[in-house]
Amino acid sequence: MLVHPSFPGGSKSRVKRAGERIREGAATEEDIAVVEEWRAAHRGVLNTFQAILRNRTRGSRIIVAQRHKRRMTIYGKLQRFPQMSLVRMDDVAGCRLIFHSIRELSNFRLKFHKAKFNHLLQNDVDKYDYIKNPKDTGYRGIHDIYEYNVKSKTGRNLTGLLIEIQYRTLVQHAWATAVEVIGFITQSQPKFQQGDKRYETEMAYASELLARAHEDLKGPFPGLTDNDVVKEFHKLDRELHLMSTLRGLNSAKSSISDKRNTILIFSKDGNLEIKSYRGATEALKKLFILEKELPEQDIVLVRADTTENVRLAYRNYFKDAREFVRLIDSACSSLGKGKQE
Repeated sequence: MLVHPSFPGGSKSRVKRAGERIREGAATEEDIAVVEEWRAAHRGVLNTFQAILRNRTRGSRIIVAQRHKRRMTIYGKLQRFPQMSLVRMDDVAGCRLIFHSIRELSNFRLKFHKAKFNHLLQNDVDKYDYIKNPKDTGYRGIHDIYEYNVKSKTGRNLTGLLIEIQYRTLVQHAWATAVEVIGFITQSQPKFQQGDKRYETEMAYASELLARAHEDLKGPFPGLTDNDVVKEFHKLDRELHLMSTLRGLNSAKSSISDKRNTILIFSKDGNLEIKSYRGATEALKKLFILEKELPEQDIVLVRADTTENVRLAYRNYFKDAREFVRLIDSACSSLGKGKQE
């Protein structure tokens, strides 16, 4: 009798139930173990997709990076979205592609949609197109969700797991990075629309500035004149002093080795510790150990081809907003009365 490998965590219903108990604050050790097994299984999905993407971007200037969603980030998302089923959380595994232009992004995505493989695109082409339809927060980029689907014995039990592919230009990535840096250095989280709303609003105006000045597009305030966008941005910045704060940041001095799998550990005082591993399996095992040993720390596992690409793709973890500041200064100069002093 042929025995089929089970779904990670036992079954989809078991993972869903464990997620509901975590949301309710009533999770048992077994529930947590179920979620960890399910979360760990996404590494196989990540490895498959990053190999596909790296093969398709070979010889190009497109940057490919991947990340495994942090345990506490998963828990936080369950709290923020009470109706979300854990088993349908589509960004536990994520690959990010960063392009030099909108044209380069659009051409690659179109070709990738025509790729011949069994993995299933779950969304309509325009559903998560936040370049055509920017979010109110100012977020711009495009997401695609794929469902993992293979016929091999080794991968069959991963069928049904989801992965998010993010497409961004360098300009859009600079903005998104700055939003996350703000979450590190202030008491607000504009990415999650939490805390002082002025940060969220200033960054929405910043997105409009970048879209107009650097990509000949519109952001979340398409009806405003260029001068009005600059004026509103500067008005908020005089209250928050956000740009001067970002200018003063020193990016982390920690070095990253040539090993491709990197664990970043953040202490409460803002210090960053880096651990690197050659093998993905070794890195994932160490990640789970560190999460248990250091439950109060913010720990993330990332991967990219080179040291430079790790720093570029995950600038937020290094508190590096220099490119965002440069682009904003240029945008204010070209659209309004000059950059803010």
